[in-house]
Amino acid sequence: MSDDLYECHDKRFHRLILPNTQLERLYDQCRWAEGPVWFNDGGYLLWSDIPNQRMLRWTPEQGVSTFRTPSNFANGNTRDLLGRLITCEHGTRSVTRTEPDGSITVLAERFEGKRLNSPNDVVVHRDGAVWFTDPSYGILTDYEGYQAEEEQAGRHVYRIDPESGEVACMANDFVQPNGLAFSPDGQTLYIADSGRSHDPDGPHHIRAFEVINGRELGQSRVFAVIEPGVPDGMRVDVQGNVWTSAGDGVQCFAADGTLLGKIRLPETVANLTFGGPRRNRLFITANTSLYSVYVAVAGAQVP
Repeated sequence: MSDDLYECHDKRFHRLILPNTQLERLYDQCRWAEGPVWFNDGGYLLWSDIPNQRMLRWTPEQGVSTFRTPSNFANGNTRDLLGRLITCEHGTRSVTRTEPDGSITVLAERFEGKRLNSPNDVVVHRDGAVWFTDPSYGILTDYEGYQAEEEQAGRHVYRIDPESGEVACMANDFVQPNGLAFSPDGQTLYIADSGRSHDPDGPHHIRAFEVINGRELGQSRVFAVIEPGVPDGMRVDVQGNVWTSAGDGVQCFAADGTLLGKIRLPETVANLTFGGPRRNRLFITANTSLYSVYVAVAGAQVP
């Protein structure tokens, strides 16, 4: 096992990593890489390069090409139950869906008649509902969106009903809600608060919420405090372990909140996803680059 790549904090981590694997840098020409999502049916990865106003596509055979430009400062991405691309757009302050013919449908752009801040990251529950976070990062400056005033009373977490399309506020006590992920059984929702990004005294933790009937959030607890840096994007594996971005790479936590270990990276990690035919390849977006490393566990099934 590479001492430079891995940092083990709990013996359980040894069963999640492969001793002879290498960290691969697949691309290095981004300004801020984010939102990786794997399309197993197509054998490719999509991700966002927010300031460069583009979404990129990587395949093992052909490398990197441009998927969409301009991208409306796209950030987080996922897929719905039918495999369609769901995207958070800073530029339009909306959540969109890309249809099979390439057309784009707006799923959410307002709440209670007012514009959203800048949808950041998005996940889909097993019932088809789309959940997303709405911090203010995309309207703070003109670098990752268009500078503007906030219209909402705060930075919240929302749910889009799969039948009615209604947008409902599910959590309203975050400073800067960011990445989010469901446990494999869909009964726990992990949500990052990256408030320390612009306030040294702000939160830098992940909270875990009980999901009630897929439609409500129960009480929450602080699941993990991230140090150094802040938590951004995260994913969960089939065993329920949470793999999250951090200032020093990727940190892995057991479902009980124990830090199991870290994968060290030379850049600050923004987001990650499991991919490859067996979902055992971790794709990592970090500052300027897209990285990958094989692990010994598969990611939880994502639509």
